[in-house]
Amino acid sequence: MQSGRGAEHVAPLVLVCDDTEPIRRLLRINLELAGFRVEEAADGHAAMARLIDPEAQRPSVIVLDSQMAPYDGWWAIAAIRSHPRLDPVPVVLLTAAVIAHDAPEASDAGFDAFVAKPFDPDELIAAVSRLAERGRGTQPRR
Repeated sequence: MQSGRGAEHVAPLVLVCDDTEPIRRLLRINLELAGFRVEEAADGHAAMARLIDPEAQRPSVIVLDSQMAPYDGWWAIAAIRSHPRLDPVPVVLLTAAVIAHDAPEASDAGFDAFVAKPFDPDELIAAVSRLAERGRGTQPRR
């Protein structure tokens, strides 16, 4: 993210959804250090409750863990992509269960980027920054 854009610039909002509090905290710290505002959710249901709230600001990017109980990232991406207000929001899949078919499957499900756990903070920041600036469908999927 670039700084020095002027006093009226509001940092992009990222919604981080992971069921492990230390991971959410680590994501928050890295994203905030990169200049993002961050909100958190502990599972897909909590994320959707926040996302469909008409009073809540729509995030610039959503980061979803793939494996959460009871509502995981795969459930959440289906709900996000079926909601007209949310479909334009880019979503990053964050997963520890990396297998060969994950990246294409994630892309087919509607994810816009794929980051493996344990994540490299620079890789995460690069993906979120790219998505925050360009939106959906304009960056290569990994």
